[in-house]
Amino acid sequence: MSLGDDYGDGQTRTRMPERSGVPPRGGRGTGGGRPSRGLVTGVGVIVLLIAAIAFANRDGDDTPAADKSSAAAPTAPTGERPVASGFAHDEQGAQSAAANYAVTLVSPEILRPAERGKIVQRLFVAEKQETLAAKFDKAYNAEFLRQVGLDENGNNAAGQTYVSRTVPVGTKVTEYQEATAIVEVWCTGVFGTAGDSSVNPVTNDWFTMTLGLRWVDGDWKVESFDQKDGPAPVNSDNKVATAEDISKAVEEFGGFTYAR
Repeated sequence: MSLGDDYGDGQTRTRMPERSGVPPRGGRGTGGGRPSRGLVTGVGVIVLLIAAIAFANRDGDDTPAADKSSAAAPTAPTGERPVASGFAHDEQGAQSAAANYAVTLVSPEILRPAERGKIVQRLFVAEKQETLAAKFDKAYNAEFLRQVGLDENGNNAAGQTYVSRTVPVGTKVTEYQEATAIVEVWCTGVFGTAGDSSVNPVTNDWFTMTLGLRWVDGDWKVESFDQKDGPAPVNSDNKVATAEDISKAVEEFGGFTYAR
């Protein structure tokens, strides 16, 4: 899934049902980061992302139209054009913004230097952009990328597929004023590197991201963000897919744009 200045074009709009109560917040550790879950070989990427996101947090889609039969293309939209910017100036708009921004902040695209600057400019308030861009660059340096199986440009190693796909399960507004909002986004996702020689196999994770938003120039922008562990359900007894199956799924199933 490509993140451009118009992130969300051509993506399906998934409307979350009205919420009577999102499960309580879990503990993901100050500054955010992924929990370690058990098998040591399955948590390397998650542990690295903890440190990187925590470090950075201190102090429209431009997908080409060509050959969507085999490439990882966003799911075709149905009904109204999905929204990924220009969110409504109300609580629902703030929740939609937070859900989409949570997905972006833990995406493979933010690990790519060529795309990271665009993401920072699009998501964050102007006065935070320069500082955060520098912190992201330092956190997601060449050594970090090497440890998760990517080259210095954030691209997959030959024969491997880096996976970092987040799915919002629900949103909750904990504070709302006309110009500011704090929204919690309960998420699950799959993270790791699929490939026969991978030492960081793809695993699932549950976390809650809290985003502080501000209404600026007709849209919600991020002022602060944090991640905490859970709430996580009991794992079901599913058959584990092969690395080939995971890579194929990532290539063939497009992501979504989320709306409240």
